[in-house]
Amino acid sequence: MATDYDAPRNKNEDEGNESIEALKTARSNQSTAVESEDADNPSFVLGGNDLSNVELDVVVLPPQQDEFTCMECFLVKHRSQTDHIGPSGPVCKDCA
Repeated sequence: MATDYDAPRNKNEDEGNESIEALKTARSNQSTAVESEDADNPSFVLGGNDLSNVELDVVVLPPQQDEFTCMECFLVKHRSQTDHIGPSGPVCKDCA
């Protein structure tokens, strides 16, 4: 069955009947669930704060022996993902 997404929607009786308080409560429950998911990094909550003066510590690992950088998408991939080696360098199976 084809659906015309440009046509105006018919409002069901159930839509639009929720109160603002119920929506706020549901939203606050969702935000606490998202925050509790990131238990490994509890201090990394952005929340719209100005973070221009905050420095983040990032550990950069050197390329491993079984990895290569695709010259098309510039992603680091495992050697098993190599499709061919072009004139500019190795190309992954996704880009080939």
